[in-house]
Amino acid sequence: MRYIPHTPDDVRQMLSVIGVDSVESLFAEIPEDVRLQRPLDLPLPLSESELLRELAALSSRNDAARTSLSFLGGGAYNHFIPAVVDHLISRSEFYTAYTPYQPEISQGTLQAIFEYQTLICQLTGMEVANASMYDGASACAEAVLMAVRAGRKGRVLLSRALHPEYRETVRTYCRYLDVELVEIPFGKDGRTDRLALEREMDAETAAVVIGYPNFFGVVEDLAALGEVVHAGGARLVAAVQEPIALGLLKSPGELGADIVAGEGQSFGIPLSFGGPYLGFFAASKRDMRVMPGRLVGETVDLDGRRGFVLTLATREQHIRREKATSNICSNEGLCALMAAIYLSLMGKAGIREVALQNFSKAKYARERIADLKGFSILHESPTFNEFAVHADEGAAAVLLRLQEKGILGGLALDRFYDEMPDNFLVCVTEQNSRGEIDALVEALKGGRE
Repeated sequence: MRYIPHTPDDVRQMLSVIGVDSVESLFAEIPEDVRLQRPLDLPLPLSESELLRELAALSSRNDAARTSLSFLGGGAYNHFIPAVVDHLISRSEFYTAYTPYQPEISQGTLQAIFEYQTLICQLTGMEVANASMYDGASACAEAVLMAVRAGRKGRVLLSRALHPEYRETVRTYCRYLDVELVEIPFGKDGRTDRLALEREMDAETAAVVIGYPNFFGVVEDLAALGEVVHAGGARLVAAVQEPIALGLLKSPGELGADIVAGEGQSFGIPLSFGGPYLGFFAASKRDMRVMPGRLVGETVDLDGRRGFVLTLATREQHIRREKATSNICSNEGLCALMAAIYLSLMGKAGIREVALQNFSKAKYARERIADLKGFSILHESPTFNEFAVHADEGAAAVLLRLQEKGILGGLALDRFYDEMPDNFLVCVTEQNSRGEIDALVEALKGGRE
């Protein structure tokens, strides 16, 4: 759709209808001292053809996963997406669908969300799942708020090995609430320090949040940590930034998690330079009535026919604000549909195969890099498809050198951890061939020589 601006005559007619004399008068309620007192710093107007050339030039400066050898991870993953995902979601019934408030005309949308919830339950090992969480970070924050509500306690412990942006989002959500946040350190093995967790547990602790796998790709001992959490009367929240791992690892539900929140981007949703993404959220039945977001339930009509409805939707649109479980309004149904289509296409065997490829290729890369002079693997614990590397020459220098060779070699960890200037995170998915991994290793080796 082309953007066609209003003419001066259009503007005059609209102002006349609403009874004001200028556009500026529409902003009369905004105090003068917070208004911008200069023209916007914008370039001169361009014709449509000139603008298209300018945008093409800007986009060509991006290093995308499809145009470079990419080993980036850290919460956003380059996985293969079957063409049928894009084909099916392009049907107008889906991409024009709004929130399914009227079940009698929204059965298709409601059923798609119901099937998505079912798949998330199967994947996480939990009893109930919702829909329309924005992304993994906000889903994690909503899990914290839910645990605080359910437990009526005001203290939450966050593993420092949890994704740093998840931790920051939790802090933002809790900034003006009476919630104390405490970070639990990780050990040299990259796992959450169990002894430190035991020391911090007290009667006021509502929840403990652990990454599974954590930000460093390390697989946490969720069952052992869960024993400590439950002995202290708190809820264990498992935050999953790379859900493909659940095709290979035991589900968080099997290991004792009470709430599972995570990022669903790996399930058929493209990277898209930052979104939209999809938060998933699952819990046990005991907490079902305090869950945020939307829940679609299955029922029967007066004639006994199967049907679907929104249920337990205690959002601020449906209930008094002070009793709402969240203010989530946007419908993430299209992204949920993408995930449901992807999971249905792959099936249990397919998801496991993708997970095995991720694990095996990352293991090969890890072993090759460990053999290089000047490089070492930071953590010896088991990892899934990403791992932290120590570089004697410093992470920034290594990654810049790789980028000059057309390789996105990883994520510098000093962006999040000041004490890690020489370390970077490498991610390998099924999209990386053996040849690409070998090219990364040769590029690293060449720099040291």
